[in-house]
Amino acid sequence: MTVQHDAIHAGGAHFAFTDRWGGVSAVPYEELNLGGAVGDDPAAVLANRSIAAKELGLDPDRVVWMNQVHGKDVAEVDGPWGDALIPPVDGVVTARRGLALAVLTADCTPVLLADPVAGVVGAAHAGRPGMIAGIVPATVDAMKSLGADPARIIARTGPAVCGRCYEVPEQMRADVAAIEPAAWSETSWGTPAVDVTAGVHAQLEALGVKDRQRSTVCTLESRDHYSYRRDRTTGRLAGYIFLAAPSRGTPPGPPAGETS
Repeated sequence: MTVQHDAIHAGGAHFAFTDRWGGVSAVPYEELNLGGAVGDDPAAVLANRSIAAKELGLDPDRVVWMNQVHGKDVAEVDGPWGDALIPPVDGVVTARRGLALAVLTADCTPVLLADPVAGVVGAAHAGRPGMIAGIVPATVDAMKSLGADPARIIARTGPAVCGRCYEVPEQMRADVAAIEPAAWSETSWGTPAVDVTAGVHAQLEALGVKDRQRSTVCTLESRDHYSYRRDRTTGRLAGYIFLAAPSRGTPPGPPAGETS
């Protein structure tokens, strides 16, 4: 397994994105599928989540997953869901150190955010519908309510379908660009396209988030990553954001639930 892990050691904020290798899932989900609602064996998904968490030095039971629905709702959490019903949200924020937030993708843009000074992190699932609905501004707003300052927020976006591959009908491109002009794009073969990641970064810029980096990986082009547009029945990648736990550690919480 290759996990792109970027640690901002001064503030204790950690950003990580997985690829598809090093897990136990069988075809067509091979190997490190982390999505719990794509048809894979639930036992394999749990094993994969454990593998990925341990690679990052995390307790698998201290990872918060979302029930993603391409909306703009955000939840504030201070621990895993446990036995509670996971709400349909596409953003999650916390001020609890040692608690990891995770976002699942297979072409959509995973957005990881941290203000290490305030001790606040956030994760957002920005597909085309969520990006134009405003999931990224909503997540930043939720972080601000916990004391975060956009000028201090560090933003990382992970592997996603690129604007040169995400072909859409002309009217859809026009509708998206009317809301976020930066998302207007064209495929490498000259047809209408949308660049969701470019739209996300334009939104972050407008919010005052200056420290931003984007992955160079296009999921549709990379066989090392899952792509729904390419394969339809496939697994899910994960992005993780967390702040280093206090020196005495954080007691383990209840198991995280299954999500899509």
